[in-house]
Amino acid sequence: MSQVARPVTADQFPAIPQEVSRLAALPEVQSALRWFRDQEAEFARWQMELARIPAPPFGETARAAWVGEQFRALGIKEVNKDKIGNICGFRKGPRDSILSISAHLDTVFPANTPLNIRQQGTKLYGPGISDNAAGVTALLAIVAAIENFSLPHEDSLLFIGNVGEEGEGDLRGMRYIFSESEWRDAIRTSLVLDGAGTDTIVAEALGSRRFEVIVRGPGGHSWSDFGAPNPIVVLGRAIYLFSQTRVSSSPKTTFNIGVIRGGTSVNSIPESASMRVDIRSSSAAEIDRIDLELRRAIDQSIQEEQARSPQRRDPLHYRSSLTAEMVPIGNRPGGELDPEARAIHVARAVDAHLGNSAQIQRASTDANIPISMGREAIAIGAGGNGGGAHTLQEWFDPAGRALGLTRILLISLALAGAGK
Repeated sequence: MSQVARPVTADQFPAIPQEVSRLAALPEVQSALRWFRDQEAEFARWQMELARIPAPPFGETARAAWVGEQFRALGIKEVNKDKIGNICGFRKGPRDSILSISAHLDTVFPANTPLNIRQQGTKLYGPGISDNAAGVTALLAIVAAIENFSLPHEDSLLFIGNVGEEGEGDLRGMRYIFSESEWRDAIRTSLVLDGAGTDTIVAEALGSRRFEVIVRGPGGHSWSDFGAPNPIVVLGRAIYLFSQTRVSSSPKTTFNIGVIRGGTSVNSIPESASMRVDIRSSSAAEIDRIDLELRRAIDQSIQEEQARSPQRRDPLHYRSSLTAEMVPIGNRPGGELDPEARAIHVARAVDAHLGNSAQIQRASTDANIPISMGREAIAIGAGGNGGGAHTLQEWFDPAGRALGLTRILLISLALAGAGK
């Protein structure tokens, strides 16, 4: 997650804390909360079974099918997979307005990544076990609680296992939900379950822009064509120049070069080389500025490479054949939920009721899409603790999972309007 913006309190909407206390005292809700505490073995089984199903970028089909099977087994009668791959379960309420509760299915790991998912003591280990097998497990637990205990809700409920949250997925699953799905206009509030923990409320969407920079040249033999412009050298010089770019600390702004590719052999001047660049900020103006600095670094690097060897046999040919292209591969919109939004005050009231300490944060999650559209949305963790996200050493400790599920359930019921 990203930097802390402000502490969370619950002191402005007295009716909401009272409503949370009323909901928490309902006998059927109390039964569900006790059930959460008794089901850790089942939750761990779900989590490991899910994590063993590969879900690389644009390859979430098998995992979506598994989640759909669980929705049906838990009692959801209306389960559908949309054309982009999201799996959705719908539970009708008295009102047509919808509360969506979602968790992303995808991971950052390529399809051939060994998924050594295992349990040691109470802890779970393996790629994606926390981000986001924990979130999907929480989604299933909430579905099970609502179905098993016939928990009340006025809004209809839309449970979503969505694709494309990570990396180049560029939030494509959530973009589809809010632009093309049949639910897009009816969703009043969105609750996103992402990763572990109970200490955050993401209500500020961190914007990002991503590019693949491709430099192309004539190529050649390292001996006979020595002096021909080298795309790898262009990239290396551009990286050096770009790395000198000053960034703002307030608003926090970052950039990263995460992937470099190019070349075919040690004795070949490559015909092309590429790098992938990530720019992030809470300020659209700062993203624009860093974008411009990247372009300047590339242009300057090409000019310097073209001028590097004046004794080339055909300098005009070399000049015309050295090119660079910046291909957009991601553009996540930023935004900020109104501090007076009901979703924030519901989350604050639930945390106060549970004695849980949480803070408002800015981060890049599926909530970026509805927040950027002016819709109410927050992202929270699934409980427990996790670490090593996006690495093969990722882990999840279920201690505190029941608190996280209690928090999610009370927030969901309060947002959906559980009646009197």
